[in-house]
Amino acid sequence: MKKNVITSSIEDYLEVIYEHLKQNKTIKAVEISKKLAVSRASVTEALQKLAQKGYIRYEKNTPIELTEIGLKIAESVALRHSVLCEFFNNVLGLDKEEAEDNACRVEHVISQNAFEKLIDFMNKLNK
Repeated sequence: MKKNVITSSIEDYLEVIYEHLKQNKTIKAVEISKKLAVSRASVTEALQKLAQKGYIRYEKNTPIELTEIGLKIAESVALRHSVLCEFFNNVLGLDKEEAEDNACRVEHVISQNAFEKLIDFMNKLNK
């Protein structure tokens, strides 16, 4: 049995779905395609793989839904993104666009220990 490896691509898809569903009741593949700047065919293939791995519920012409595990992963990625964005923007003084770009890259590779220390640092800074 193959272990479900959570790649940065998987995290990106789950994060886009999560963020969109927070604002809207549903999300369509075409919206994911636009947000991630990938082809509609690539999105369909990725959604099928995410469904096979148990991260989403997806069938053609039905709303895309996050499963419990998919939601947990998406929330974790969104939190890392948010904290990193705040750090890059408010602490390092990067403009919003550069902070977003860097957060998108780092959110996939930061260790849990480093992330927890960053949260501690930000909490102390905000007191």
